[in-house]
Amino acid sequence: MAGSKAAFGGEDRFEQPVFSAVIRPHRSLSPQGFRTVMVLVCLTSLVASVPFVVMGFWPVAGFFGLDFLGLYIAFRVSYRQGDAFELLELTPIRLLFRKVSPKGEVKDWQFNPLWTRLDPEIDDEYGMQHLSLASRNVHVEIARDLSPPERETLAEALGRALADVKRGY
Repeated sequence: MAGSKAAFGGEDRFEQPVFSAVIRPHRSLSPQGFRTVMVLVCLTSLVASVPFVVMGFWPVAGFFGLDFLGLYIAFRVSYRQGDAFELLELTPIRLLFRKVSPKGEVKDWQFNPLWTRLDPEIDDEYGMQHLSLASRNVHVEIARDLSPPERETLAEALGRALADVKRGY
């Protein structure tokens, strides 16, 4: 009789996600674009430093190299920060918010969807600046990496899903 729960819409129905979203920081440069930019910067630094080396001012070439190295390190740090993400998963019996840092550290918050509300902070000029999940005395900010319009879209979709769960979807 183990399969009878699923056949009659038992517990498995309550574990199926009604809403799910993964939020990742935006990176405007693809890996191929990164390689292209780095090659162009390297070539520019090389071409610009040759006249200084010819004139005997060879330390200038080293500074061009340091500029290149600094830019490379900055991009690598930025891409590493891009490994972080947030997961929102709503089922009829729980709302899971998982935040994963760039180092892989995981923090989980679980909420009862019946007691959870979205708490937006809206600026008249700039749109939705912050979005939080609020339940009892717990407030957790979500979607920090989204732009205000993207945050508003997420809030609308998650708000509809929460309302559906509260109505018994």
